[in-house]
Amino acid sequence: MLFLSFPPRPLWWLALPAFALLGWTLRGRRPRAGFGLGYLAGLGFLLPLLVWTGEEVGPLPWVALAAVSALFVGAVGLGIAVVSRLPAWPVFAAAVWVLGEAARARVPFGGFPWGKIAFGQADGVFLPLAAVGGTPVLGFAVALCGFGLYEVLRLVLARRAATRTRTDEQDAAPAPAPARGPLLAAALAVLVPVTGALAALPLVSDAPEDGTATVAAVQGNVPRLGLDFNSQRRAVLDNHANRTRELAAAVKAGKEPQPDFVLWPENSSDIDPYANADAYQVIDEAVLEVNAPTVIGAVIAPETGKLRNTLIQWNPGKGPVAEYDKRHVQPFGEYIPMRSFVRLFSSDVDRVRRDFGPGGKVGVFDLAGTKVGLATCYEAAFDWAVRDTVTHGAQLITVPSNNATFGRSEMTYQQLAMSRVRAVEHSRSVVVPVTSGVSAIIRPDGTIVAKTAMFTPDVLVEKVPLRSSLTPATRMGTLPEALLVAVAVAGLGWSVTRSVRARRAARTA
Repeated sequence: MLFLSFPPRPLWWLALPAFALLGWTLRGRRPRAGFGLGYLAGLGFLLPLLVWTGEEVGPLPWVALAAVSALFVGAVGLGIAVVSRLPAWPVFAAAVWVLGEAARARVPFGGFPWGKIAFGQADGVFLPLAAVGGTPVLGFAVALCGFGLYEVLRLVLARRAATRTRTDEQDAAPAPAPARGPLLAAALAVLVPVTGALAALPLVSDAPEDGTATVAAVQGNVPRLGLDFNSQRRAVLDNHANRTRELAAAVKAGKEPQPDFVLWPENSSDIDPYANADAYQVIDEAVLEVNAPTVIGAVIAPETGKLRNTLIQWNPGKGPVAEYDKRHVQPFGEYIPMRSFVRLFSSDVDRVRRDFGPGGKVGVFDLAGTKVGLATCYEAAFDWAVRDTVTHGAQLITVPSNNATFGRSEMTYQQLAMSRVRAVEHSRSVVVPVTSGVSAIIRPDGTIVAKTAMFTPDVLVEKVPLRSSLTPATRMGTLPEALLVAVAVAGLGWSVTRSVRARRAARTA
């Protein structure tokens, strides 16, 4: 159910019965059983969700990634089993889920937050809560509502069973009905997240605060068959340059408005334009023709050291004027940790012959007077990587991506949903230019106003609102997550303390 609640399916609501079933499965279990059942639930969720990771390198990395990520869900299952005997346990259980997601987003190798429950809620009623406290609060609300639904149903059924017992055994002592207090608390666990989402609606706005900007997102597409690697890299660059020239022609013909700036995707020039004069000329001519600052996704290959996954601001008539190096490079995709050890299991690690190195600066470009925040592809999954750009003045966010490696899988839709959540979280328009689809332009309320088909060359041109105010989520940063983690730790500590006291009392008796 958790897997089915994620895009491209609009079944966000399935997350609620999923958590209800998880509560039913884990409540009252021993910690060891909680871990085992949680691990199985994690595999059932993450194996199909992450199947796209095996598109290029086979099933071993996919299964390994899902198996390791599921360990965190197993630990969450253990934690839920531990806190499930506490009063108001749905609150503590939902906080434990957030604790598990927080840990998975940080370790190992910088974390892997893909599959956060919040990222499946881009079409859901809880989405406004992203503006309140980011993905942790949004995920907490969904989990709390699901656990609360189970607890309400459990208590209602218990009351009915107690009533039948009193009716069937008139002469016997009446069976005590469950108190109304726990039932009220369970009902609040359902109602509070829904009410909170409705109360947060005023935070979701797409009204322009700093005017508007006309932005163009170029999707050049990639060749599918018949070219070797070097030829394909040049073909991808030519595709994006040609789409940009076509846009320039459409502007001159009055068919499209003149864009204030143009955004190309990640890896739109895998050929280093600084080291290759032909690539430099192709880009420079296309930018000059469209007559707008353009962000180019390039691979920079210095003579020594690591490669750089770089976004270059290319101004017409001036060439490169600013750069942003991707700060969170992808382990086992852009660099190989423990290469010699991993090689024992798969020789595919050597397909990444030269590691990429991370950048160290927040990416915000001034494009024709608009401050544009940069989060390259994988970085959109990390709360800090997107928030940093907004706190450094971004009025609009772009997420240039390259998903050509993953074919027609669900990866691109999952990533697009992340960008929709980020739009609401920070109240910013988000532009997602992608090499092969789905590229999209998203307004600050999370609605998609334009998108492309997959593996189709296209250009999106839209006028979008620019905003500079900060949502509570942007202002508070990691504070909501830290508070929820503290609730989880408090619940675990309380449960352990109760258990120790109960054992001591049993020994004394």
